[in-house]
Amino acid sequence: MSKRIMLCLAAFAFVFTVVGISVASNSGPAEIVLKTSTGKKPAFFPHKAHQDMMECATCHHTKNADGNRGAYVAGEEKACLSCHDDKGFKDNAHNLCKGCHKDGYNGKKGPTKCGDCHKKDL
Repeated sequence: MSKRIMLCLAAFAFVFTVVGISVASNSGPAEIVLKTSTGKKPAFFPHKAHQDMMECATCHHTKNADGNRGAYVAGEEKACLSCHDDKGFKDNAHNLCKGCHKDGYNGKKGPTKCGDCHKKDL
C-alpha cells in the first residue's frame, strides 16, 4: 500500500479510538500515548490530570477555512494527525506542552526533559 493510504488508515484508527473513548466517557481517556504516523518516540500524556487543571480549548481546537486554528467546539474533537502532519504535530505539541510546562499553568510547572514524556518502554 502507498504511504498515503497507510497514513490515512492509521489516522482513522487513531481518531476512531480516541473519539470513541471520548464519547463513551464524555471526558476523554484518562491517559493517552501520542504517536506520529511512524510511531517514533511516542509520548505519554496524562489526559485526565490535564483536564482537571484546564479547559479543553487550551489544547483542542478546530480548523478555520483559512487553515488556521479555530475555536474549540465540544464534541468535535479529532486526533491531531487528522489535520497536522507528523512534523506539524510534533512542533505544535512541543511548543504548546513545553511552553506551558516552562511557564507554568495556574502556578504549576511541568516536566520539560525529553525522557519525562517520551518513555523508552512505551
